[in-house]
Amino acid sequence: MKHDHSSLQSFTTVAQASNSVKKLHHAVSQAMSHPTPDMLDQANKRLLRAENAVAVARQQLNYSGTEFAEEILSEEKERLTSLHASLASKKPEDN
Repeated sequence: MKHDHSSLQSFTTVAQASNSVKKLHHAVSQAMSHPTPDMLDQANKRLLRAENAVAVARQQLNYSGTEFAEEILSEEKERLTSLHASLASKKPEDN
């Protein structure tokens, strides 16, 4: 019975990390479509939550089963960084 509980806990931990990364993907996509300060703030908050969820999963599971979530997290971080850079280059210079 203990093994079943452990397997369920592992599955739940990975599922939580995956769900957090999916929410990050949605938030980044929304920010890219509508790059308002609120959307960027939401995406940044989702990034922090996803990073935390993946870190918890990684720590609890000794990296087992977290590879996919980590890969997507990395891709979304790149997308968000690219969006920030793009918006920064479009801002009028302060004189």
